[in-house]
Formats: sequence, C-alpha cells, structure tokens
Amino acid sequence: QVQLVESGGGLVQAGGSLRLSCAASGRIFSNCVMSWFRQAPGKDRDFVAAISWSGARTYYADSVKGRFTISRDNAKNTVYLQMNSLKPEDTAVYYCAARPRQSIVSAATLYNYWGQGTQVTVSS
Repeated sequence: QVQLVESGGGLVQAGGSLRLSCAASGRIFSNCVMSWFRQAPGKDRDFVAAISWSGARTYYADSVKGRFTISRDNAKNTVYLQMNSLKPEDTAVYYCAARPRQSIVSAATLYNYWGQGTQVTVSS
C-alpha cells in the first residue's frame, strides 16, 4: 500500500512559479513510477509528468514541456513538481499518483494509488 499527500498548491500570477510536493508512505515507494496529473473543472484528468523509480527517466505532456520539472527523493519518499512560467490554463487540481511497475505510462487508469489533490490557480 502507498498513501500519498500533496502540498504546495496555491494562487499565483501568470508567469510565476510553484513547487508541488507529494509525500508517500509505504515501503514500495522507491519501486514505483510516480506521476502528476491535473484536472480542471468539467474536464478529464490529464497526464502532466512522470518519473521512473530511479529518477533516471522523465516524461512530460507537450503542454508543460520546458516549463515543468518532475523529480524525486527516494530517501525522503517524496516526489516534486517544479512549475515555472505558469499560465492561466494550468489552473487545475493537481494529483500525485503511484504505479508499482517499471514502465512509465500516461493513462490514469494504470495507476494504483492517488493523493487527494492540491489546487493550483493561475491568475491572468
């Protein structure tokens, strides 16, 4: 079992930055692919970024490539999402997700564990 708790969301102006954190409990964290998803009101939950269990491989949605950076610290059981150059269209609830497999995937249905989400609001 893995329990996930996100933090770091908030209100920021366009062009600003935020850093999200996801703290995980459970012994299998270091063996999980970790990802961030987001969901805006009335829309589907979309893939944002993923990182392999070792941190050696990362994968990003085209909409955030070059602006967001995913990282992890297995010693702290924590994954991060650094978000720079934020845009109003980045406004959403951001969710952390864990997948106890080696392959990185972007489909939300293939992730076993989810956090409760943290709100990110970008004003224009």
